[in-house]
Amino acid sequence: MKTVKVTGSILLAIAVAAIAGPWLSPNDYVTTNFNAILSNPSIDGARWFGTDDLGRDLFVRTMLGIRVTLAVAIVASIVSLVIGVTYGAIAGYVGGRVDAVMMRFVDTLYALPFIFFVILLMVVFERNFLLIFVAIGAINWLDMARIVRGQTLSLREREFVEAARLTGVSTARIVFRHIAPNLIGIVVVYITLTIPQAILFESFLSFLGLGVQEPQTSLGTLVDAGVGHMERASWTLLIPASLLAVILLCFNFMGDGLRDYFDARHGQ
Repeated sequence: MKTVKVTGSILLAIAVAAIAGPWLSPNDYVTTNFNAILSNPSIDGARWFGTDDLGRDLFVRTMLGIRVTLAVAIVASIVSLVIGVTYGAIAGYVGGRVDAVMMRFVDTLYALPFIFFVILLMVVFERNFLLIFVAIGAINWLDMARIVRGQTLSLREREFVEAARLTGVSTARIVFRHIAPNLIGIVVVYITLTIPQAILFESFLSFLGLGVQEPQTSLGTLVDAGVGHMERASWTLLIPASLLAVILLCFNFMGDGLRDYFDARHGQ
């Protein structure tokens, strides 16, 4: 659990900085200063991370980018958690033809190109911030459903499920009252791995210009902007890219730590 505590502390510190940081700066994320374009990081003017190609304060924009990136990832992961656990548990418990049809539907969605799906959504609904949640959540739940289904297939043969079935408990009650609580371990571990996956999806979309739109920003958008000024102003790329890497590493290490913890408890 030491790894979980350390990585959790780092993520908490980053989240607190993202929330409180802009309040500590006299600058905002939209005001431009064409006399300070691509200025070096400096204490003067509280431009701790320098400025971007429009003279906007990069520190405030980076903190905002962390907020947006984490918000998109967490909400999309919650969506995938709710849909994936419900779908996978029902498919695994009911079994038979229902399971076969439900999992073939999952396979069909797997076959759809992610970028094509996002572009199709944008053509139909136009560019919308909420669309990012829908696009990422619509993809992320597929893996969760498969994992939950596999665990449910083994749980439905356990004695407590058989006892509940024999006493006349309804299928819905068995799934949500007896099976779902026993999936907490694997779900908690996987959700910590789903969050970095969602972060990468959001960053990828923003890097392509399909994600968060100006004047809002995200870490992926900042990395995209920094690539164009990498040689002249390397900090515009290194700062958001480093923070993105740290966040991804923390979530992955946290997932590994939680997996080891639950494995150890299961082995006792």
